[in-house]
Amino acid sequence: MPEICRFYGIIIQIYYGDHPPAHFHAVYGEHVAKIAIETLDVIEGSIPPRALNLGREWAKLHNRELLDAFQRAASFQPPGKIAPLD
Repeated sequence: MPEICRFYGIIIQIYYGDHPPAHFHAVYGEHVAKIAIETLDVIEGSIPPRALNLGREWAKLHNRELLDAFQRAASFQPPGKIAPLD
């Protein structure tokens, strides 16, 4: 599962061959949440509120890049890297 970004202890991943809706996986310690790119709703799992808010803030800034990365990974292409939250 490719890591596309890491910031403040949060790891953002997009899996190869994954299915719609477009989403990413946010990992924070032992917590994992699957987050929809377009709505930023948690589809599955959970992470602590502060980590979730940081992940959502980052995703808002990189929405188009995330959608592009999801499409590449869904087609078994490398999703690439996205800049972290500063």
